[in-house]
Amino acid sequence: MTTSVVERTREIGIRNAIGAPQRDILMRFLMEAVFISTLGGALGLVKGLAVSYGLAAWTNMDVIPSLWIMLAALVVSMTAGVVSGYYPARRAAGLKPVEALHFD
Repeated sequence: MTTSVVERTREIGIRNAIGAPQRDILMRFLMEAVFISTLGGALGLVKGLAVSYGLAAWTNMDVIPSLWIMLAALVVSMTAGVVSGYYPARRAAGLKPVEALHFD
């Protein structure tokens, strides 16, 4: 997320210059972080289930996936996205338009 903020500094400056509230910029980056982490968590769950069922078929063992564990994994993934995205989003929202537009 820090890299995303640095790469999009000019965009943030333009949004600030045309009057976007800091809250909107903060929410935009936080929602992006949550989306990316949730998508990554869901893909990880699908891959984990596929590997589990593949190993179960190979070893003739039963696999009983727990819905609560899968939900907990998604919640942890989303929480990690919010935690890792908050500081860069807060920093992006606080940029002054002149500084952001002058950034190279």
